[in-house]
Amino acid sequence: MRRYLMGGMALLMGVTFSFPSSAATQSFDSWLIDLRKEASSKGISEATLDAALTGIEPIPRVIELDRKQPEFTLTFAEYLNLVVPDSRKKRARDRFETHRSLLTTIGEKYGVQPRFIVALWGIETDFGRVMGSFKVIPALASLAYDGRRSAFFRKELMFALEVIEGGHITADAMMGSWAGAMGQSQFMPSSFIRYAQDYDGDGRRDIWGTQGDVFASAANYLKQVGWRNDITWGRQVLLAKTGAASPDNAMKLHDAKTWKGLSEWAKLGVVRTDGTALPERNIKARLVLPDGKGGPAYLVYENYEAILKWNRSNYFAIAVGTLSDAMR
Repeated sequence: MRRYLMGGMALLMGVTFSFPSSAATQSFDSWLIDLRKEASSKGISEATLDAALTGIEPIPRVIELDRKQPEFTLTFAEYLNLVVPDSRKKRARDRFETHRSLLTTIGEKYGVQPRFIVALWGIETDFGRVMGSFKVIPALASLAYDGRRSAFFRKELMFALEVIEGGHITADAMMGSWAGAMGQSQFMPSSFIRYAQDYDGDGRRDIWGTQGDVFASAANYLKQVGWRNDITWGRQVLLAKTGAASPDNAMKLHDAKTWKGLSEWAKLGVVRTDGTALPERNIKARLVLPDGKGGPAYLVYENYEAILKWNRSNYFAIAVGTLSDAMR
């Protein structure tokens, strides 16, 4: 099945570049003048606009990557081995131990199990090692000027200017991905405005270099989109050989996103991967088959839906859950 590699793991290829179609109707300099007027009307100061927008130009590579995001034919097993290898599981456990005290305090404050914070951190940026090599403002300006998704990226650009205006980071230091995802948690500027936290109280929400801010921002994101700290994300299961939850019929349940209690799934013959019974808890779950019929099967809970709000990819969400389980 085709899937994009997401969460700091994108493998990028060179493609032939063609300039934005909007360039035929308005020059970039003229476009910037209009942008400055709009930003100024929203309360962005001239000092911020000068620092962020002076001398910038469209980045051809950014447009290439947006228009030609590569797809790769990967099985789920191949993806999981790539994104959650044993080496990353070991690093996740090491990072968890290194930051255990801070993670525990933040986890209790926001009601999010610390292992999920570390799992997102590890998959998004390899624990802060790979945060992107593009200056966010020129990258977003390139995408906002381009005609394909200009409205979306123009809004993100305005949010990015708001982040700079708030004193959280300078324009030069605001680095991220080609699409504008920023910091160790890879927040888009809009997510930064909604969810980023100033955990250490220094007046800056520093998701680039302050570990408490990074962890608290991720925890706050999950909490705000519905996270529960009394349940996990889900589990891999074995399907029944016959009946409604057999491999021949399971895709219907997957496609319909049918929610059932664990006791109902148990009655349909679904068991843990070691053949033992499912937990006896009053939890609703739905079936996810990331590779379709014949592939691995998972029962996922409400927290899985919260991970999907972070990144709407079953591959990504199961990878996060899998890495979190390595720290249990």
